Amino acid sequence: MFLKSLVLIFLCLTMVATIAQKPVISVLDSISNTSLRGLSVVNDKVVWCSGSNGKVAKSVNGGKTFVWKTVTGYEKRDFRDIEAFDANTAVIMAIAEPAVILKTHDGGITWNKVFEDTTKGMFLDAMDFLDDKEGVVVGDPVNGKFFFAYTKDSGDYWTPLNTDAKPDSGEAFFASSGSNIKVMRRQIGGEPALLYASGGTKSRLFYNEFPHGMVLPVVQGKESTGANSIAVLENKAIVVGGDFTNDTASSNNCVLIDFTDGINLSFPTTPPNGYRSSVVFIDSQTLLTCGTSGVDISYDGGNNWKLVSKESFHVVQKAKHGKNIFLAGSNGRIAKIIL
Repeated sequence: MFLKSLVLIFLCLTMVATIAQKPVISVLDSISNTSLRGLSVVNDKVVWCSGSNGKVAKSVNGGKTFVWKTVTGYEKRDFRDIEAFDANTAVIMAIAEPAVILKTHDGGITWNKVFEDTTKGMFLDAMDFLDDKEGVVVGDPVNGKFFFAYTKDSGDYWTPLNTDAKPDSGEAFFASSGSNIKVMRRQIGGEPALLYASGGTKSRLFYNEFPHGMVLPVVQGKESTGANSIAVLENKAIVVGGDFTNDTASSNNCVLIDFTDGINLSFPTTPPNGYRSSVVFIDSQTLLTCGTSGVDISYDGGNNWKLVSKESFHVVQKAKHGKNIFLAGSNGRIAKIIL
């Protein structure tokens, strides 16, 4: 009888532990007239989001409440990416003709135009910043070249940045989560070391050391296929993507990258459960990825993924100075995930 009681207690404790470890997604806010793809989590209190119809949302209490604003004069623009530096300062990126970057110093009450390009075909896709100072924005090919602009002062001024990278026909970038480019810490020749991934009919990984790119072993060949997002932690990186027109297909949607000795690419043993538009390191072993068909988690550095939820989200980010993790997506949905 005593042994049976011990077994029962053990089983109950095991069940409790399993339940406690299962990630929980809690939707914090939503509005019906915007799709959110820009997300920047400054710390455990300050969260900014940006999206379509000129919308920007901000929370200063860890997501308990959000204040929504429509940027005056840009009511019909789609702000696909945002980078916030504190509760008062942020930059947002409007994607297409004219391509525009705006900056606020007063918490989103007013926005100043810090960049504009009226070139026909201009389409910005993503931004990334290093230490809140050095930043880069990447855009689709214009006149046979990928577009890059660089800032050294938190986005106050932007200058064109030339690279040797040349696009192939049908190759571009996805503006799905503002996370397909990373400014790396190592500088080369006084210019930023960039790691970025293209998609479309051809999907490649670019880095300063191989400016002509290496073909990524992800699904490609159509405008809807290829790499969407990169996450980097020390000497490791991970790329996710797939085909957003077939968002439950899981083949060739994730690549693991090891920079320890050269550039080594590998596939996870168990990939994410469909097309994924955003990925982030939580720590050296824990990662989260999301897309229109769900959210997945890995506890072993990206080698095996488990479906957390079939809820649709475009972007996931962890606090730059904290531990809280947020997601954002269609219908203005902002959520917090508890691991």
